[in-house]
Amino acid sequence: MRIHIGGDHAALELQQALIAHLEEAGHDVVNHGPFGYDAQDDYPVFVLRAAEGVAADPGSRGVVLGGSGNGEQMAANKVPGIRAALAYAPELATLAREHNDAQIVSLGARFATEDEAKEIVDAFLATEFSDEERHRRRIGMVSAYETTRELPPLPGT
Repeated sequence: MRIHIGGDHAALELQQALIAHLEEAGHDVVNHGPFGYDAQDDYPVFVLRAAEGVAADPGSRGVVLGGSGNGEQMAANKVPGIRAALAYAPELATLAREHNDAQIVSLGARFATEDEAKEIVDAFLATEFSDEERHRRRIGMVSAYETTRELPPLPGT
C-alpha cells in the first residue's frame, strides 16, 4: 500500500522510525517532509502535501504527525475529501477506519512512544471500513456538507 507521510520537527525522529517500519512491512512510503530538523518549521507545509497526496492517490493512506497531532489532523482535514483522525491508541485508529473510513491517521510524538505509534499505525492500516449503511450515511452527510455547505436536515423535518 502507498502511504503518504508528513509532519514537523517535533515528530521528526518518530516520522523517520515509522518510515523505516512501514518500508520494512513492504509499504511504498512517500515522505512529504520534513527532511531535516528545523525547530522553526511549519507543519502545514508538509502535512498538507501528505493529505493532498492521499486525496490524489485512491487506495492510499496517510500518516501525519507532530508534537500533539492536533494541528496536523486539523490541517489534513482541510483537504477536500480527506477524513483524518487523531489516534492515541490502536482502538481509536481501528474505529476511525471501521466507522469513519478515515484515510489519514494523526499522531502526537509527545504522547506516544515509538512502539505505541507503530501499533497505532499498524492497526490503522490493517483495518477496513465496515461499509455499514449507518456509517456510509453519516460520511455522506459530512461529504455533502463539505461540498454544498448545507446542513443535513433535522430529524422529523
